[in-house]
Amino acid sequence: MNQYETVIVLTPLLSEEVAKEALAKFKKLITDSGAEIVAEDNWGLRKLAYPIDKKASGFFHLTEYKSGGEIINKLELELKRDERVLRFLTVKLDRHAVAYNEKKRSGAFNKKPKKEEAAA
Repeated sequence: MNQYETVIVLTPLLSEEVAKEALAKFKKLITDSGAEIVAEDNWGLRKLAYPIDKKASGFFHLTEYKSGGEIINKLELELKRDERVLRFLTVKLDRHAVAYNEKKRSGAFNKKPKKEEAAA
C-alpha cells in the first residue's frame, strides 16, 4: 500500500460551508475507495503565486492517505470535473517523505534543543 498526499486549491468565492462540503465530498471518495486517511491539514485562504482564472487567492487543503494506486485516477477525474477546484496536485510519497511528515506531525521540528548550562 502506497502513501499519497493531495493538495487541493478551491476557488476563494466559496463560503466556509461550501468549501467544507466540497472537501467532505473528496474525503468520502477517498475513504469509500478503501483508503486510510493518515492526516489532513487545512491551510485556509492563501495568496496564489500567480492568478488562476483571474483569482489571486484560494482555499488550500492537504490530505495524506494510504491506498493502492487505482484510487488516484478516480479522485483526479472528480477533481477535474468539479468547477470549485482551481488546482490540485497528487504526489506519491517515498519512505523519506513519509518519515519527514511523521516527524513534522509529532512536533519534532518545533522542539528547541536544550542548552547545557556550563558549571562555573
